[in-house]
Amino acid sequence: MRLGIVYHMPCWQAPDGTIREIEGSFARYVDSLAPYFDEISLCVPVRIRPAVEGTRIRAANVRLKPLPDFDGPRQFYPQLAAVRRVLAEWVGEIDVLNCRVPTPAATFAFDAARRRGVPTFLLVVGDLAAIAPTLPYRGIKRLLYSLYTAWEERAIRRMATGSLTFANGADLAAKHRRQRQQGVDVIETKTSTISAADIVSRHDTCQRTPIRVLTVSRVDPRKGLRILPGAIAALRAAGHDVRLDIVGPPVGRAGEEEWAAIEQASRALGVVDFCQLKGAVPLDRLMPLYREYDLFVLPTGPGEGIPRVLLEAMAAGLPIVTTRVAGIPSLISDDVNGLLLGEATAESVAGGVARLIGDAALRQRLIRAGGETASAHTVERQAAEMMGIVAQRLGVALKTPAPRGLTTVA
Repeated sequence: MRLGIVYHMPCWQAPDGTIREIEGSFARYVDSLAPYFDEISLCVPVRIRPAVEGTRIRAANVRLKPLPDFDGPRQFYPQLAAVRRVLAEWVGEIDVLNCRVPTPAATFAFDAARRRGVPTFLLVVGDLAAIAPTLPYRGIKRLLYSLYTAWEERAIRRMATGSLTFANGADLAAKHRRQRQQGVDVIETKTSTISAADIVSRHDTCQRTPIRVLTVSRVDPRKGLRILPGAIAALRAAGHDVRLDIVGPPVGRAGEEEWAAIEQASRALGVVDFCQLKGAVPLDRLMPLYREYDLFVLPTGPGEGIPRVLLEAMAAGLPIVTTRVAGIPSLISDDVNGLLLGEATAESVAGGVARLIGDAALRQRLIRAGGETASAHTVERQAAEMMGIVAQRLGVALKTPAPRGLTTVA
């Protein structure tokens, strides 16, 4: 049984023969599904000379079906003819198709699979329509992005109607349930990157100075990172010895502009030595890195399902301050396993962090509950639940994984 996954996450073949992807979350998703199939074929943009180390896909039964490289729709659609030829050939080589959406190639892969009778399931991981108002586009750029968003929204709605569909978080699941007209229900999932081995036991944080605050996020306007220098400045003005590291790469030109704006704000507020942009860190090195910090902050805006970094932070025993948007409230309950902000501002973030610094009992309660949440949402449990439903609903015979998980790890 061969699973095909179509997505826009860039991958490449490293000199040592391993397959790597640019961020790490997709690699762990692929590894989690690998034990259920004889082979997984990834139809993704393939980089020739990647600028980053990337994260290794460890399962030995994964192969690449290269698409022309693209960063977004602007690079994708001029290559559409070549993409469609690849997809038409590829769907004849697979037994089950998984479309991770939104992604530009998904609708074309979906149509090719339907023509060949290949069973398909969707995993919805983001919401372009919710993102659109947060992007700094103007004029023709905003118009073009609005047209692209409308196209993707219609495509996902069409694919989801009558198809087996999973959605990341309650917000996305509710949206696509409302939009469906027939077929089975949309099934809520919580996309995870953490393994049981990543979960650590931790009693408390903030026991040393400086207090180290961590944000892990792609740098782009929808993530709300521009307010963080102001939050650090406010905390330091109030006498809190805090330092913030922002881990993650800039995404496209808008991300590079956001990076520059964060650096400029840090200099203007006098916190350039206390608010550092660290760039991308491969997931295998990032997971233990979480444990070196005291608190986790994510001031993200609408448009996501559930950011996978929240579960990663909880697995490392970090109390969390984040926003009440998208699917986040379906994972985090305020004052139970994290603090939720109604609006992400420098003042609200500083207030949440100051509250955690000053209240040991609160920190310890959030750490305990966060660990329980992480344990309930490992990538192995997520894969088992999803593949059980896929086997039942699509009528396909999947392999039974070995009790300890990835037996194909090299």
